[in-house]
Amino acid sequence: MGKALATRPFFSQLLTKLLGAILLVIVLATFIVWVAIDFFALEYFAGLLDKYKVPKKNEVLEMFLEAAHRGLIWASLGALVLGLALSVLLIRMILGPLYQMIGITGKIAHGDYTPRIRITSRDEIGELGAAFNAMTDNLQRIEQLRKKMVIDVAHELRGPLTNIRGYLEALSNGVLPATSKIVEALHEETLRLGNLSDDLMRLSVADAARLTLRREPIDLREVLAHSLNLFQTQFADKAITVETQFSEAQDPVEADSEKLAQVVQNLLDNAWRYTPREGHVRVSVAHAPKSVKMVVANTGEAISAENLSLIFERFYRIDKSRSREHGGAGIGLAIVKELIEAHGGQVGAESAAGENRIWFALPA
Repeated sequence: MGKALATRPFFSQLLTKLLGAILLVIVLATFIVWVAIDFFALEYFAGLLDKYKVPKKNEVLEMFLEAAHRGLIWASLGALVLGLALSVLLIRMILGPLYQMIGITGKIAHGDYTPRIRITSRDEIGELGAAFNAMTDNLQRIEQLRKKMVIDVAHELRGPLTNIRGYLEALSNGVLPATSKIVEALHEETLRLGNLSDDLMRLSVADAARLTLRREPIDLREVLAHSLNLFQTQFADKAITVETQFSEAQDPVEADSEKLAQVVQNLLDNAWRYTPREGHVRVSVAHAPKSVKMVVANTGEAISAENLSLIFERFYRIDKSRSREHGGAGIGLAIVKELIEAHGGQVGAESAAGENRIWFALPA
């Protein structure tokens, strides 16, 4: 039953309670049989004596009762010993995963997420063990993400803070003159810190989106049209051609309008940043029987399969130097993933033939 089971006392509180319940059932069953012998069996025995014309004497009836009671007592004692022995073994087998959970829970409380329950059956206890292991896997993943996020945030803050400190030290020591160019550089680094702070705030809001959703029927095409108007100037500055494709169906989606607009704007912002000058962006909305799918495709360098599986991770950037140049911290697509999954939808990414496609689907 594992190490966790070996450390438990032989008779735990739960095992003692279950054995007590079994003992009570055996005692009650013995009492019921005893009463049945005194009333029904004795009457039936007396009827047999009359049927076969055997003299019905009190001594014969008493001998029958004594023999029946004696047999019942020995049978009850045998059943009690055998039943309790088998019950101890069976109950401890059943409670084994529970004992393991108790031991593993204690380790998780101390930060050790590696132990798992050994699943030896496919019954309800096995399902409970599988669910417990899945919960432990999620806790371990969340803890790893938390540690990675702390490291990534520290790394993102280090760059602009180091630059600001260097400029300020140079200014205070008289190494550099206080020119407008230095002030502009300090201002840019300050904006980077502000953008990172805003991204972290939006990410925290996305994490809690499931608790704050205000669903209402929304036409995704209207949200897209509004967002495209907001990005019209950015696309024009890079001479990017934007094409839209809408299906004829008009099935609305039940979604939070503000959060859905943030999803669309993050995807358009991502496409604008990583589409080369005079490139092409194609946005399509397609309706299926039970879902609505939006695809944002842009021309550019193909994304490898390894990177495609990671682009929705927090702070992940395919080209870190290029992302810093554009002011990105690798949070936009992570926010998209959190918000779409909060709506019960799915996200994905594809890359082929010089075109990168990021899509999401929502239940219709």
